[in-house]
Amino acid sequence: MNAPRMLFVYNPHAGKATIRGHLLDIIDIFTKAGYEVTAYPTQSQGDGEKRVRDRADDYSIVVCSGGDGTLDEVVSGMMNSEFKVPIGYVPAGSTNDYAKSLKIPSVMTKAAQIVVNGNDFLSDVGTMNDKYFVYCAAFGIFTDVSYSTDQSLKNALGHAAYILQSVKELQDIKTYHMKITYGNGTVLEDEFIYGMVTNSIQVGGIQNITGKNVKLDDGEFEVTLVRKPKSLIDLPNLVGALLDSKILSSNDLINIKLRNITFESDIPVAWTRDGEYGGEHTKVVINNLPRAVTIKVP
Repeated sequence: MNAPRMLFVYNPHAGKATIRGHLLDIIDIFTKAGYEVTAYPTQSQGDGEKRVRDRADDYSIVVCSGGDGTLDEVVSGMMNSEFKVPIGYVPAGSTNDYAKSLKIPSVMTKAAQIVVNGNDFLSDVGTMNDKYFVYCAAFGIFTDVSYSTDQSLKNALGHAAYILQSVKELQDIKTYHMKITYGNGTVLEDEFIYGMVTNSIQVGGIQNITGKNVKLDDGEFEVTLVRKPKSLIDLPNLVGALLDSKILSSNDLINIKLRNITFESDIPVAWTRDGEYGGEHTKVVINNLPRAVTIKVP
């Protein structure tokens, strides 16, 4: 009887290039579990998506190791392929937001054990116009942080790099005039400094920023919108409410649960998709695809 085949896609540069010291141990865990492993190091952005999309049909599982951006590529490749199989995830990025939401361990060998011994979890997946995303699509003040933070700084400082970049950008807050349509035609039009559509317990390494009672398989996103504060004096309370709504509240902070939402702007607005640059758009249509992909979890 032939051993089941595993495609193992990994980003050798993610995070602090952590995988380089664990690669052989991870592959050994997979091999001892009975898999014939094909290991593929990604060569450029988008390479992981293409490799998964164009894979042969005899792989029984696809595993990825890297940051949330690598997971995004692998999930996108799976969604664009003709046949679906479970996905395993060995996190190796700077913040690993989605892995922490799924309670996947940050110790890479433990995460590898989850891949071969864990349970199947059917997770929602989002679409942002014609692209897929796993856990977050966002615009605004903190959105620039992930892709404007230098990769070497990310590798050296990890989560601290995001915080440093955020503090630097608070000095010059941009606003975005958005017309937002959701539900049965509800329209919200205002000046915003930030907006995110999430399917995650944490974003940017900050836990519980996405709302209460978050479930990753309920067919709904958590949407957080931050209006432009009337003065800089209101900003600390607004940031405090964003970080912990139990302690502080703000009229400029809007939280909604929904399945689809449309953002329209007069000028192109930069977005991120799972922490990576998602292009500039004047219209973004976001939809939830319930329980669309299978991921191995504890």
